[in-house]
Amino acid sequence: MPLQFFGTSGIRGVVGKELSPILAARIGSAVATYIDSGKVIVGHDTRISSPMIEAALISGLLSSSSNVQKLGLVPTPTLAYSTEALNAAAGIMITASHNPPEYNGVKIFNSDTMAYSDVQQMEIEQIIKQNRFHLASWENLGHAIDAHETSRYVKMVLDAVELKKQWWVVLDCGCGATSHIAPTIFRKLNCKVTTINAQPDGFFPGRSPEPKPETLTHLCSVVKQLKADIGIAYDGDGDRMAVVDENGKMLLFDQLLAAYSVYAVRKYNDGVVVTHVDASRCIDEAVGMAGGKVVRTLVGDVNIAMAIKEHRAIFGGEPVGSWIHPQHHLCPDGILSSALLLEALENEGKTLSQFISKIPVYLLLREKVPCPDELKPKVMEKIQKAAPKMYPKINEILTVDGLRFELPEGWVVIRPSGTEPVIRVAVEAKTRKEAEKLLQIALQTIKKALKEARA
Repeated sequence: MPLQFFGTSGIRGVVGKELSPILAARIGSAVATYIDSGKVIVGHDTRISSPMIEAALISGLLSSSSNVQKLGLVPTPTLAYSTEALNAAAGIMITASHNPPEYNGVKIFNSDTMAYSDVQQMEIEQIIKQNRFHLASWENLGHAIDAHETSRYVKMVLDAVELKKQWWVVLDCGCGATSHIAPTIFRKLNCKVTTINAQPDGFFPGRSPEPKPETLTHLCSVVKQLKADIGIAYDGDGDRMAVVDENGKMLLFDQLLAAYSVYAVRKYNDGVVVTHVDASRCIDEAVGMAGGKVVRTLVGDVNIAMAIKEHRAIFGGEPVGSWIHPQHHLCPDGILSSALLLEALENEGKTLSQFISKIPVYLLLREKVPCPDELKPKVMEKIQKAAPKMYPKINEILTVDGLRFELPEGWVVIRPSGTEPVIRVAVEAKTRKEAEKLLQIALQTIKKALKEARA
């Protein structure tokens, strides 16, 4: 059964349209009902709407007898880690992660730090749709307290990472949830820290909350001019990172993921690494050469986390800077990942450019086509029917997540986004000419299918 409210990373939408205080209150009551009124911790990012959504969500939790501990402004991984550290039955983060400022969202975590699965999210949706809330009588309402417990998370990161060298780190916090805690952690790790966009601001005036090449030109320039060792940028809620090398060049997400995967495999003397269906083949090749194995799953960090648990993997991540380190917790963690990356560089005795130098680079192009959520199933059905005409030499069609076409010259993935009203396309080939040809065929087919679906 398709989910109405939840996508691949919780509930997200434009505030006042897809996400309202009324829905937030119902989500809160549904979660409290689902966990039988257990303790819940709540955190939020810097978005202007976050206090409003927080107040409504907590009202719903209290109405169904859950007691609430409010962590305030925290990164998502801090909230997730604290769910287990504070012995809560659930943790709820109010964030839209890397989405524009008009968006907000709700992401729910289990007591083991992993986000709710599709099955659990369906349970929450059914409680909401069927109005099966366990509303408490006036004398049994829950209560809420402020609990600024970020020190536990900070200690975890400091215990996980040991640096002997004083690294010069430029942090671009993007005016998001990492603005205070990330500089604090790196200074405690004895790094020389320069910050930009480190003032919390829900309008994100410094740059878009999504760290990508076009939004990180200033960071690249600062790293190069200062001759710093590394530049690190976080998204709005701190579960993603992007990295700039010592030359002021932003590293490719897939290539960096592959390089760190190799480091992890060697560190743990083999093992399984998890990534998703449209990550570059360079990850498979690099990990295989190091003696490890790659398992691919659906897009979405909860799918990565579930596969990590199932396969007892040593590491997993998505090629958007979203990395999971199961030795510490099961939520993607930009701050922890960037600190562990520094430790890896130190242990290998390499600069960032040297660290990734042996990872092959293929031409991987990604695009997205606007598509209303209600039309996605029909559009995908039409694309699948058109597949033989799109790519006559298809070797195999995989349906793990959307459609993946294995071709002699590369591969193509077309899938409906779980966080935005778009159809996403990823293609990879050995040459730019081949990749662009595959991409144009995909885009033309999607647009045609969308036009037919609207007819």
